[in-house]
Amino acid sequence: MRSETVLRGRRRETEALDELLREVRAGHSRVLVLRGEAGIGKTALLDHLSARAGSARVVRTVGVEPESEIAYSALQQLCAPLLAYLDRLPAPQRDTLATAFGLSAGRPPEALLVGLAVLGLFAEAAAERPLLCVVDDAQWVDRMSEVILTFVARRLQAESVALVLALRSPGDEQVLPGLPELRLDGLPDADAAALLDTALPGPVDDHVRARILAETRGNPLALLELPRGLTPAELAFGFGPPSPTPVADQVEDGFQRRVAALPPETRTLLLTAAVEPVGDVPLLWRALDRLGVVPDAAAAAEAAGLVRIGARVRFHHPLVRSACWRSATPAELRAAHRALADVTDPAQDPDRRAWHRAHAALGPDDEVAGELERTADRALARGGRSAAAAFLERAAELTQDPKLRAERVLAAARARFAAGALDGIPGLLSAAELGPLDPLQRAGAERLRAQVAFARDRGRGAVGPLLEAARRLDQLDPAAAREAYLWALGAAVHAGRLGDDGNDADGGGVLRRAAEAARAVPAGPDATGLFLTGLAVRYTAGYGPAVPHLRDALGALADDDDAAALLWLSAPVAHELWDDAAWFRLTEQALAAARSTGARTVLPTALTFRAGAHVAEGRFAEASDLLREAESFANLPPHPSAALTLAAHRGVEEPATRLIDATVREAEARGEGRWLGLAGYAEAVLHNGLGRYPAALAAARRAVAYDDLALTGWSLGELVEAAARAGETEEAAEARERLTERTAAAGTPWALGAQALADALAGPAAAAEDRYREAVDLLGGTRLTVLTARARLLYGEWLRRENRRAAAREHLRGAHEVFAAAGAEGFAGRASRELAATGETVRRRSAGPADGLTAQEAQIARLAVAGRTNPEIGAELFLSPRTVEWHLRKVFGKLGIGSRRELAAALRER
Repeated sequence: MRSETVLRGRRRETEALDELLREVRAGHSRVLVLRGEAGIGKTALLDHLSARAGSARVVRTVGVEPESEIAYSALQQLCAPLLAYLDRLPAPQRDTLATAFGLSAGRPPEALLVGLAVLGLFAEAAAERPLLCVVDDAQWVDRMSEVILTFVARRLQAESVALVLALRSPGDEQVLPGLPELRLDGLPDADAAALLDTALPGPVDDHVRARILAETRGNPLALLELPRGLTPAELAFGFGPPSPTPVADQVEDGFQRRVAALPPETRTLLLTAAVEPVGDVPLLWRALDRLGVVPDAAAAAEAAGLVRIGARVRFHHPLVRSACWRSATPAELRAAHRALADVTDPAQDPDRRAWHRAHAALGPDDEVAGELERTADRALARGGRSAAAAFLERAAELTQDPKLRAERVLAAARARFAAGALDGIPGLLSAAELGPLDPLQRAGAERLRAQVAFARDRGRGAVGPLLEAARRLDQLDPAAAREAYLWALGAAVHAGRLGDDGNDADGGGVLRRAAEAARAVPAGPDATGLFLTGLAVRYTAGYGPAVPHLRDALGALADDDDAAALLWLSAPVAHELWDDAAWFRLTEQALAAARSTGARTVLPTALTFRAGAHVAEGRFAEASDLLREAESFANLPPHPSAALTLAAHRGVEEPATRLIDATVREAEARGEGRWLGLAGYAEAVLHNGLGRYPAALAAARRAVAYDDLALTGWSLGELVEAAARAGETEEAAEARERLTERTAAAGTPWALGAQALADALAGPAAAAEDRYREAVDLLGGTRLTVLTARARLLYGEWLRRENRRAAAREHLRGAHEVFAAAGAEGFAGRASRELAATGETVRRRSAGPADGLTAQEAQIARLAVAGRTNPEIGAELFLSPRTVEWHLRKVFGKLGIGSRRELAAALRER
């Protein structure tokens, strides 16, 4: 059938696809998601696209519901024709992809590395000729394939690759979010009427015809299929009143009627083909032979337009497949699965054989359960945690021994947690506890329950359940109990001021109770135990007594392989102790570890905290790059700390205020009061930079109204500055005294420098200059570039008021240069005004030749200057080397240079 006939009324859509092909042939990459209800024409458009591909290579796969639990199954089918390019990938990517596809054994691959490998594979294939990757029914691809395809789609840029995916609506909103999309609606009335006329058996009453058009709402498949096989009389009198049933269900009902009208052997053939998801024709014939079905049975199904059997089995539409399932009895389904299991090679494809055997089992079957457990182990080795959970859950259902069944249910729950699928875990744990669990297993169940509670909610609602889990673990597993107490205490710290439930006269609330409970736990020698002791002391005995314990905890992370997993706590503790060396070291190590292992659950946190360190160094552009990368993990939103700190220091009021207000709303909704302290601190920085001291003072007061971990010390410094500049000398002196209690105990150059600055602002006037100098010297010995510049700004302002203009200019000029280079517009403006008051004219920094670089181009240029190769840059930024090369060519053009050798000098002129 000609595509023009099939695609009646789809001019807009076909033009969009033709434009996509032109772009890909021109060397660009394009991604497009087709969304629409079943039968709306998505598959026909994909066929049109494939037919128009010309010299481009086309690789295609389709999501199949039964295979949605087999990790990487859809991705493997899509990439199989491209595996000849596997050897061109760097060894870590090559090995990761081979492991994911079961081609070789290895460590369980992380999703990020698999994604980078697939991106590289596409780029290598497209280097020879454009590549068109087509995925139909993407709502049914397995979870790991969906994750990788989403990752790749967000990073395709200049590889001459088109990735086009079709999804069924409604219900697809959470699949492939944020990608370019084309939504398909019903055909226009005239085209729908013309298409219906081709399907009607003859003239029908105009009212009946109008009713069919109204009910199908322009759905092409419904227009073609609903009238099929009905006589004019049936159409006139039996079509029925307008149905509230969705069109997809009506079409599937039509397919079920057509399947039911076929001979029994043909129905068996269709059911077996529907159950076998790969479309393997030889395998299908062997299974049908077991069922006593001859090949001639296919003729009736093909004549009915339901299936086509060639090199592969292809159904006319996915709804035919589902109609076959729903038309079959449970016994017929089991028979089809049993036949397929019998003819599937246990050496070549043990996983699908085990899955078929599991569906063929009528009751408990220990042999099949054991096979499924081994299949789960293989899935975990490939990184397929969701698949492993499904295999283990079915294995548990087929297990007779209660103890072994409980063990497999626990293993399924752990696999679900590793996959991030938290919803079903409480039910699995309850089921496991029905069986006999030994003490170690009970401890594992309680620990997992606590992990789920902490992962779901780090606000006030999590503290109680986490404490209960910790208490139950006390006698079962002391190490796991300490871990659970730390999570409970961490949740209470996050709850902050919103954790005050009114039960304590001093407002301590859940944080005090969590700390008291943790203080009673015997100390542990590892980092978890040391952090637990330190935080417990911090919130029961005070700041000073806690410092040695928290310092030991930070030190214990130096050789801890799991340091990245504790970054959510270790980075704030480093701030709390004013330990900039630990802060920079831990964030750098955590980010490097997350990148090297592809730890997708840790990477957004590592990116965020590393970005915060860059802000302190005055490297705002690099901080922005990292935050943009963190935001690309749509289902793992980053912590707001670095974004707020960056916006506040940039000093552009409208976007900063918008972000602060959004953080306040989110904090109240989540019950995370620490974010309220963070928002107050950021607002104080913003207004201090703009020279609006009363507003800064009000914000700083809100920030220090509660003793938030890490934030209170910083906020007290903002409060001293705002109060001193606003003329509130008593309040400034009081805040200075509060700060002294912390900085004296911490004793680091950062702490002592911050205290010297507060003393200069709010202490004895006679000592002000000495304290300013001390602050500049102490902070100048750290990597805290922005804070050092602020100290020089304050010193310069003091010198200017003392009428020592020459000395003032030196410090004000140095501060202004740092702020202007970093992009701290508020503080730069404040320094500029002070310089003008000394009689010096501040020239605006002229736009350099690199000002036209995008953030990503600037990041790539900086990495190139640092000596990174294109593959190394691509691995760090999760881009293909060819995309890196393309960006560098654009950078060279914008800078007016011809090679990397000229890049460093050109960037210095920026």
